[in-house]
Amino acid sequence: MTEQVNAEFSNLEIAKDDMPKLQELKYTELSEKYAPTHRLVSLATTVIVMLILVFISYQPFVETPEKVINTLQYPIWGIGTLGLIISLYHSLADPKKRYALREQDISYQSGLVFRKTVSQPILRVQHVELKRGPIDRKVGLANLQVFSAGGAMHTFEIPGLDVETAEDIRQFILAHKDINLHG
Repeated sequence: MTEQVNAEFSNLEIAKDDMPKLQELKYTELSEKYAPTHRLVSLATTVIVMLILVFISYQPFVETPEKVINTLQYPIWGIGTLGLIISLYHSLADPKKRYALREQDISYQSGLVFRKTVSQPILRVQHVELKRGPIDRKVGLANLQVFSAGGAMHTFEIPGLDVETAEDIRQFILAHKDINLHG
């Protein structure tokens, strides 16, 4: 029995030149709807928060002291500036997000200044979830959350996938995981 197990199992060294390179993965871009939608949500959130602060400053129900009105102008300008910076960041960073699906693993790459690549062997995937908020449902997008064995939180999340693509990837991972486990 021991000889049979040893014949199937190998743990040979891999030469540095023979190692697979993550840089050579053929990545797939996220949905073209993702970046503009993400940017629009960011700008809309900024405008809504700014309008709330303006309404608090100039609401007709209670007389607001001049000092409070003058003080609230700083957060309004600060939130507007921060919102524009965040929107600009999303404009540059969102197109850099991409994923790669292979027979044995799934990888996700993101980051503008600091590039981050996360790879998860399909065999170690505990479960996969599709997450869709109201805006995602409206534009036909989904986020794919990949959970690894032994972790309470998701290993990584691929945002901005078309719903059909996300469902296909989920089905592939679940079916391929079962094939690997059960032969």
